[in-house]
Amino acid sequence: MEKRVSAFSNDAMGNMDATGIAEAIKRKDISVEEVTEAAISRAEKVNGALNAIVLKTYEEARQYDKLAKDGVFYGVPSFIKDNEDIRGYPTQKGTGSFTAKPSKIHGKYIQQFLSTGLNYLGKSSLPEFGFICSTENERWGITRNPWHTDHTTGGSSSGSAALVASGVVPIATANDGAGSTRLPASCCGLVGLKPSRNRLYPMGGTESLPIQIVYSGVLTRSVRDTAAFYGAAEQYYHNRKLPKIGHVQTPLKRRLRIVFFENLPEGEQGHMDEDVWRVQLETVRLLESLGHKVEMMKVPIKIEEVTLHYLTYYGFLSYMTTKFGRMVLGSKVDRMLLEPFTVGLANIFRKNKLRLPKSLRTLANVATQTEKDIEKDFDVIMSCTTTKVTPKIGYFSPSLSFEEISARASDFATFLPLFNISGSPAISLPLGEAENGLPVGVQFAAPFGQDALLLELALELEEAKPFKGLYSE
Repeated sequence: MEKRVSAFSNDAMGNMDATGIAEAIKRKDISVEEVTEAAISRAEKVNGALNAIVLKTYEEARQYDKLAKDGVFYGVPSFIKDNEDIRGYPTQKGTGSFTAKPSKIHGKYIQQFLSTGLNYLGKSSLPEFGFICSTENERWGITRNPWHTDHTTGGSSSGSAALVASGVVPIATANDGAGSTRLPASCCGLVGLKPSRNRLYPMGGTESLPIQIVYSGVLTRSVRDTAAFYGAAEQYYHNRKLPKIGHVQTPLKRRLRIVFFENLPEGEQGHMDEDVWRVQLETVRLLESLGHKVEMMKVPIKIEEVTLHYLTYYGFLSYMTTKFGRMVLGSKVDRMLLEPFTVGLANIFRKNKLRLPKSLRTLANVATQTEKDIEKDFDVIMSCTTTKVTPKIGYFSPSLSFEEISARASDFATFLPLFNISGSPAISLPLGEAENGLPVGVQFAAPFGQDALLLELALELEEAKPFKGLYSE
């Protein structure tokens, strides 16, 4: 089997990003019909190797009159992660433990997503309820990384990442509860922005969480696509408590004070791969060559304590979802069909119910205080996105024990959950690669509400060091 899988070809889409395709459609160089058929052909060509699609809606995609004709991405093909509701189709959430009924309406975020003119071709894969860092479940099998199919795409936005990176589509939905947009962005060489809390409509069913840690978003191959999406999305809905992003189109003008986390948090038992560390240092040198001031700092939090409280909160989510399936999912969950990790999460909460209020307070306090302390002296926080190069399939296998997966996930995604808790925006950019040719991401986080600052910085970095894609192979 070919280890590197690319769908790019000399068709109507070529190697264009979403912005390029939309502009070509607007100029009438290509038609929406041609682009749609090209994307469907690409999907059929590579999905056998990637296993990233769980539902195909090709015939509906051919109904072009339903598209938002004034949208910035009118006619651009896409996929929607299968934990978001699409009218007329079930939302199975990566599990075979319940039977989903067809949704009666689009979810609020999907309405916002489609307001940009995007045309969905189906639903993309994810692990069970999005809880694990890789999609390797029994019902739909393994979703593989197009850069090397022996490796994971990361999770939980696994299928979306594989489809965008391989060139099937240039943009797809993602959501991020503990790094689920940024992590697959790093693994697959993509741009993944977790926006400020409540910047976009939240994923359906998460509106009433005690702390909103789940963020809707997109995965793209270019910063300009991400920027164009957010600019267009806020035309549909803008949270008046946040400053508008606008359509960010120019690189950053002012120079920043950036703090670089030079080590793993105190108490962390894992280590950072040499390739990951090298890419961080290369990025520091790039930033300094552009005139930014970068200062290294030891991570000012105890990750083991934060992880314990985060697992309690995630356990609460697992417990509520699986115990009260009829209310949460509209269907009873067969607990005998759940994966060990999902059950382990629920058990963590069941054994520590009384600890939840303390966990919530601790998480909120740690995140906000850490950022307040840093923001006194710095504009942006920089870290690795993942501490290790993209692992092989099996590293996050659902057949492993809850304890083993928890330890590996905490070690792998060390720097991601902090910003889910705080609500601040964070972005992963594909600024390097490992010796084995797999992409390596770098994360940047800004103060709450300053999403535009991250996009401006991302545009500058992309211009200074153009991202490598499978189309350039």
